[in-house]
Amino acid sequence: MEYELAIEGAPDVVPGGTGVLLVHPSTGETDRDVDETKADILDTLSVERGYSRRPSDHVHYVSAPDDLAGIVEITREFLAGSEGKRRISLDSITEMAYYADEDRAMAAVEEILALLEEYDAAGLFHLSGEVHDDAALAEFRALFDGVITLDADGSVTAEF
Repeated sequence: MEYELAIEGAPDVVPGGTGVLLVHPSTGETDRDVDETKADILDTLSVERGYSRRPSDHVHYVSAPDDLAGIVEITREFLAGSEGKRRISLDSITEMAYYADEDRAMAAVEEILALLEEYDAAGLFHLSGEVHDDAALAEFRALFDGVITLDADGSVTAEF
């Protein structure tokens, strides 16, 4: 299965199993406006931050934001229970590392990337470039088929 990309400098399409890393300037740069009618959402922070759980067939929860095994399992369930093209967006690796640690976050990302391959899906993974040191950034970048870098000035670089 092929997935269309509409990103300057990136291939027009990528095959199923592709993981793309989006490196952006800060955790505040990502879009939080998700339409629940067009997506299933895994909410890892509502309970942690004192918010009640929203009842919905499209919102799923794990026990805590550092429950990386739960995040991987719900991702597996979503991919196994969905037909056709399947895309995931993980926002964000930085948050996973904050609540767990970088090593555990990296292991969870590797498991999710393997799931993309198994289910012929595609995924976009957010990472804040300002938070991680150069060695960690290099390790995360090496896991992915493509890396898109969004600079603070709004310029975009794609490496595939």
